[in-house]
Amino acid sequence: MIENLERIIAEHSFFHGMDERHIRFIVGCAKNVRFEEGQMIFREGDPAVHFYFLREGMVSLELMVPNRGRAILQTVAPGEVVGWSWLVAPYRWHFDGRALLATRALAFDGKCLLAKCEEDHDLGYEILKRFTSVVSERLEVTRLQLLDLYGSAA
Repeated sequence: MIENLERIIAEHSFFHGMDERHIRFIVGCAKNVRFEEGQMIFREGDPAVHFYFLREGMVSLELMVPNRGRAILQTVAPGEVVGWSWLVAPYRWHFDGRALLATRALAFDGKCLLAKCEEDHDLGYEILKRFTSVVSERLEVTRLQLLDLYGSAA
């Protein structure tokens, strides 16, 4: 099982080009998970203890909007990462995550990975660079959504 996870992790675009020793180091923090269609994966305000690499399916990131109900902020597809709240105190989810389709993912234990990053600062720097890229992409998507929402009102 560990060899298989090591291969899957090494082949994931998020880890592309990462040193093999780092891949071997973090494989112990990962496990395969499945979510049924419609299943809540995490809820806003809950402790963020995992992040996910989607292998199959689709996940919506949702927010409860007062007087409007649920709003889907973004959908995340296979090959993409879900969650960075495990990386930043107070380590709580800022949105809800729901499986829109039956979904398979790798779940990474955030505490495990943070401990490994403290142990190996080169690994920590690599992880931080990669998550900064994810955060930047998500902020750009949000910016475009806001421009669409408020730009059309002008």
